[in-house]
Amino acid sequence: MTATPETAPVPAESDGGSYDVVIVGAGFSGIGAAYRIAERNPGTRYVILERRDRIGGTWDLFRYPGVRSDSSIFSLSWPWEPWVRKEGVADGDHIREYMEDTARKHGILSNIHFGTHVQSADWDSATDAWTVHAEENGERKTYRGRFVFFGSGYYNYDEGYTPDFPGLETFAGTVVHPQFWPEDLDYTGKNVIVIGSGATAISLIPALAQKAAKVTMLQRSPTFLLAGSRVNPLIEAVRKVVPRKISHAFARYFAVAFESVVWFLARTVPGVARKIIRAQNVSRLPAGYPVDVHFKPRYNVWDQRLCLVADGDLFEVISDGRAEVVTDHIDRFDDTGVTLKSGKHLAADIIVTATGLQLQALGGVRITLDGNEIKPQERFSYKAHMLEDVPNLIWCIGYTNASWTLRADMTARAAAKLIEYMNTHGYTHAFPHLGGEPIAEKPAWDIQAGYVLRNLHALPKSGLKRPWVVRQNYLADAFDHHFIDKIDEDMTFGRVASPAQVAG
Repeated sequence: MTATPETAPVPAESDGGSYDVVIVGAGFSGIGAAYRIAERNPGTRYVILERRDRIGGTWDLFRYPGVRSDSSIFSLSWPWEPWVRKEGVADGDHIREYMEDTARKHGILSNIHFGTHVQSADWDSATDAWTVHAEENGERKTYRGRFVFFGSGYYNYDEGYTPDFPGLETFAGTVVHPQFWPEDLDYTGKNVIVIGSGATAISLIPALAQKAAKVTMLQRSPTFLLAGSRVNPLIEAVRKVVPRKISHAFARYFAVAFESVVWFLARTVPGVARKIIRAQNVSRLPAGYPVDVHFKPRYNVWDQRLCLVADGDLFEVISDGRAEVVTDHIDRFDDTGVTLKSGKHLAADIIVTATGLQLQALGGVRITLDGNEIKPQERFSYKAHMLEDVPNLIWCIGYTNASWTLRADMTARAAAKLIEYMNTHGYTHAFPHLGGEPIAEKPAWDIQAGYVLRNLHALPKSGLKRPWVVRQNYLADAFDHHFIDKIDEDMTFGRVASPAQVAG
């Protein structure tokens, strides 16, 4: 007889092997973790489980025209592998090439299992080990590891965010979200509406304007935009006369210092920051352009992320008429375009919903401790990389106001240091423990971006004081990491088996 879904046997899981560390994700976080852990702990057996077919993470997923870094590549690249191209604002394909070349150069590529979608991770206190269940190219597979490191980012790869626009289903043209850009989408000579004004829209619009008949950026409210050069003359001059490793360090520190000064200025004297940005916007746009209508946000600088306009390209396409900005609210869609609350109608062949991401912790992987499922969102984050009472698990989460890799590298080094400490002392498990006293909390990300405000509690919780606070201050975190943090602060160490309370 034919097996029904209820009676069909569940395919057996094959053994993927045992490792010291199982790393989830082959982006900046995962590859950086592999390098740092192996650097400090030679001989460590690790495997990287990557759901996609290539290295890159975000930089492989996003393929829309114009995708590029929205912060300096010198702070986004790894400190241990110099960025050799001259651009400080890098295109997405060049970033992915850099990542792949680096992984190959350092012997990391051979440890990556592609096409491997991690479903769950189960901790067993009887053996002090994680069992990671995955689907690998259609086959169920099990990996075991003493540690699991999540370099899986902070958002849902399967679903972008698109608001429930009235009548969108009646639009006769093409609707596309930048997270899932079709390779064969031809926008030559088309009228394109890009809904949104964040970093994606800012980089996408100038690229579309090279071929489209007209591109319209439709926004509900303005975003702060700051133009910057793709190539920094000072950094390039230093790189021509100074050895590569030294010049890369200089470029990195210069980028960090510049970005930190901009952020500090914005937070301490917001009125001054507003005036500086407005003056630059006015200088980049035609005389009489309504800057205060389209580029004067209601919030202060860095309440939301400041968007970088590389070489002023967005201002350029607005100035020459290839793109326009419309600030209004959507009333409804019809078969030819969108009608706005003001009554204006915008015709379109293609509508791009650059409307944001969906936050997600640990890549949506189900976590259990001794058979009991836990919710990462209900746990406090320790030093922004471990979870309260969860043993031997590291999660990499970057900054909202600086390059992701700045904290990713600190997290990787902290993981490497913890592994070394435990190996030296013969410990088989370690977890941060709050104790019995309740602590005040805040969202892990306190930036006022839409994708955060839509789901404030998607990420683990943050306290208000270290080591339980998730800060958005790289310089303070770097100081603590190098000079203050101790390996055993608020940590519980032990050997098989772990205490019952770890099961939560």
